[in-house]
Amino acid sequence: MANDDRKLVLLVDDDIMYIKMLHGALMQHYRIAMAKNGDQALAYLKKNKPDLILLDYMMPVKSGREVFYIMHDDPELRDIPVIFLTGANDTESVMEVLKLGPAGYVLKSTSLIKITETVNAFFKKQAQAAQTDRES
Repeated sequence: MANDDRKLVLLVDDDIMYIKMLHGALMQHYRIAMAKNGDQALAYLKKNKPDLILLDYMMPVKSGREVFYIMHDDPELRDIPVIFLTGANDTESVMEVLKLGPAGYVLKSTSLIKITETVNAFFKKQAQAAQTDRES
């Protein structure tokens, strides 16, 4: 597969080591862009349309939730799917994340293999939905 054909995934996390590990895990299958905070992510989105954003839910300055709301209010960004990355795994926190209506969420404690599988499954499901739309 040519590099240009690969899906573009934007990783947004204030933890530089974590984002580098994610980059390492995903770069074989996807083109990767990285932002270390919400403002950087939004600046990137003004010029680029990734196929998916892995967005840290809890970040200083501008949280993932704030970035998500800003995206949701912008017709240009509204349709970009977001999978939240969260360190909080208590039911209340998870429910709060899911109420926002993201494409999914992943606990940061999840193995890189599982996170890669989640991203792969997301794109596979998206491709199947597109195929179904074409057939109907």
